Parts: sequence; C-alpha cells; structure tokens
Amino acid sequence: MTGPSEAMEAMAERLEAVAEELGDMALDALRRAGSGDPDSAEAGQALAQERRLLQARRAVEKSVAALRQGSAGAAFDDGAA
Repeated sequence: MTGPSEAMEAMAERLEAVAEELGDMALDALRRAGSGDPDSAEAGQALAQERRLLQARRAVEKSVAALRQGSAGAAFDDGAA
C-alpha cells in the first residue's frame, strides 16, 4: 500500500491530465467560436463554454497545487493577492 504522500501525488498527476483535457476542450470551443459568423448565437455559446471550461481548468489546477503544497519545489498560489 502506498503512503499518503504517494497517493496525493498520484491524484495530482491524474488531475493534471484532467486540467490538460479541459484546456484542449476550451481551445476547441474557441476555434468553434472563431469559425463562421462571430455575431451568431453559436459563436456566443462557444465563447461561454470556453470561459466555463477555463474556469474549471483553473479550479483543477488549484486542486493540484493544494495536493502538492508542502512538497519540495511546489509553491501554492491560492489566487488571493
């Protein structure tokens, strides 16, 4: 059985893959918004989807940072400035 720190690192790695996938999905939505008529409802929906996906990606990235907080070389940025 792995220790807590190994389990947290494994979870952080899985979440990094999720964050990357969310970024890819956001880029696809942005491409859809850029194709065709920029004033169309479809473009507006695609832009809204891209914003939601990026918000989700940032949340997942915060989770990764929280899991790695205290690990060697990992800095935690909670976004409060």
